[in-house]
Amino acid sequence: MTDTAASGVTQCFQLKSASVSMTALELYFFEESEFEQTLRDKINQAPGFFKDIPLIISLEKYEGLSSELDFFKIIGTCRRHNIHVIGVRGGNDDQRRLARGAALALLPGGSQRDRDISEPAVDATDSNASSVAAAPNKAQTGSPGHTEPGEPVPARIVSQPVRSGQQVYAPEGDLIILASVQAGAEVLAAGNVHVYGPLRGRALAGIHGAEHARVFCQSLEAELVSIAGHYKISEDLQDNGWKTAVQIQLKDDLLVVTPLDKG
Repeated sequence: MTDTAASGVTQCFQLKSASVSMTALELYFFEESEFEQTLRDKINQAPGFFKDIPLIISLEKYEGLSSELDFFKIIGTCRRHNIHVIGVRGGNDDQRRLARGAALALLPGGSQRDRDISEPAVDATDSNASSVAAAPNKAQTGSPGHTEPGEPVPARIVSQPVRSGQQVYAPEGDLIILASVQAGAEVLAAGNVHVYGPLRGRALAGIHGAEHARVFCQSLEAELVSIAGHYKISEDLQDNGWKTAVQIQLKDDLLVVTPLDKG
């Protein structure tokens, strides 16, 4: 009798839900040499961020011809740079057929359903952020509680430091960290991200596309900050508000850093 059989295990695997942070490459047109050069430029800005990341190709703003799309070349180029293309988001029937032929997963494009998840959770005003922080914190255990229609989605509140290699995720509302986020850690939220300590890892707010989401922290020392897919790396962040208390918001598709006392 094997050790597995002796332990009472009767199946070789189980399926469980998982939350994984992924990066979307928003493709406007495809030309192989220009694609690779642009990819190199992005990687050179933050080599550690792109190494071995899963990537989604977003076709929601694609303006080129479907006949120009070569997913095998896209996949090959990304693999040469240790980036793993796993699926396609959006696109028309022809484009999705090409993606299926390249063995890529097909994901739905942005929808009202995605916005409905994130928008009721927070408003970008300070007063509402305070009310969310005071909401019942059932999500501290990691499982969201039942929410009646019209009630704000409870924030997830974490009291301990988020250590390197850890990921903390709030899939429906704000994420409030009452300690530090260490280098190599990652915090993600559908709504705002609040860090009442140094933010040294990565913070991603508005992960379902909520452009009104913000990142608040007591000391900006982040490796990367992202709102609704728009991001800045540490080299960009050091020019404004570094190691001070700031809020970061999206204005005209650009991340803007302002001191907390200036709103």
